[in-house]
Amino acid sequence: MIIKYIGFLFTLLWSYTFIKTQSLFKKGSGLLIKLFVSNISWFTFLAASYYGFKNFEIYYVLIGIVLIIALVQLTFGRISLFINSKFENKDNLIRIKTVIEYLIIIAILYYVFA
Repeated sequence: MIIKYIGFLFTLLWSYTFIKTQSLFKKGSGLLIKLFVSNISWFTFLAASYYGFKNFEIYYVLIGIVLIIALVQLTFGRISLFINSKFENKDNLIRIKTVIEYLIIIAILYYVFA
């Protein structure tokens, strides 16, 4: 039973991390990320929640959901503070972010059309 609960928590963590990641991108690249990643992640998050409600007590499911959401929010906040402290010049950070966004778009398009 513990292995099933750990799998449930891992699935919630995995899907909510991708949901949260989608909010970091600009609207253009965020649209592709939303179409191909975020919608599937929302479905996975809801399916994992349904699985949790069917197999575990509601108390454990709610604790797991709240714990995972809080963990991801805190982690993204800490990473944001860390990255902002490393880049004195915000223009360099924006350039790096733009390059990463375009690389992700190219990768998505490659895997969809290849």
